[in-house]
Amino acid sequence: MPSVIKLTVPSELLSLGRLAHLLQALEGQGRAADPHQYQLLVGRLSDELREQQGHEALPSLLDHFPAAAEVYENLQYGHAGLVRAPLELSLTSELAARALLERVKRGG
Repeated sequence: MPSVIKLTVPSELLSLGRLAHLLQALEGQGRAADPHQYQLLVGRLSDELREQQGHEALPSLLDHFPAAAEVYENLQYGHAGLVRAPLELSLTSELAARALLERVKRGG
């Protein structure tokens, strides 16, 4: 029997919460989603994330929807790196990426 989680979301985040829930369901369905449907959903979710960036309830919402949190990370990565990951994990990932790029650059 699936468990039920009740999440209280401020009214201004309801649309974001619904989109995050849809993406989480789509990712967890166990089969590939329609690419166009997925692209539309992630695009709308990205727009909502940009609009609600800085909202005090956003981190809590993203804690409940890992797929939406990953989209948020991707939106922020260019100027902030892995903003939701613990600092040690972020640093380790950044150093590993740099080392890989350096190896590729040297040809091996």
